Formats: sequence, structure tokens, C-alpha cells
Amino acid sequence: MEQIVVRNLPEGTKAALRARAESHHRSVEAEVREVIARSLEAEPVSLVDLLGVDEGAEIEFEPERLGLTARSAQL
Repeated sequence: MEQIVVRNLPEGTKAALRARAESHHRSVEAEVREVIARSLEAEPVSLVDLLGVDEGAEIEFEPERLGLTARSAQL
């Protein structure tokens, strides 16, 4: 499982997250996970974006799982 630490949040951000989490009956950590997940769903990351990240990122590309098949180039 991956983890991140977010520093230097604008004033009031933590309190707003706490209030939002409370209204959704979940922890602040669960609320942050939900906010991040929804944000990423709204703007999906492409394979090109993933390939452009820092070296060391682990990307598993399984064409079969995506229903992709190889095609021959027409020359």
C-alpha cells in the first residue's frame, strides 16, 4: 500500500476536511482517499502520462487484461 504526506496545506484545509469527513461518517483519512479518488476519476490518467513519471515508478501493462491484441502494421 502506498502512502503520501501532504505538507503546507492552506489555512483551514484540515478543519474543512474534518467537517466534511464527519458529515460523511468517515475518518479524515478515508475522506482524503475519497477526494483523491474522485478527482482522478474526473480526469483520468493516460498510459502516456504514466510513462512520463519519474523513473522507478512501477507500471504494469497487461494488454490481454484490457482486451487488446497485437496488430500487424500495413506496409
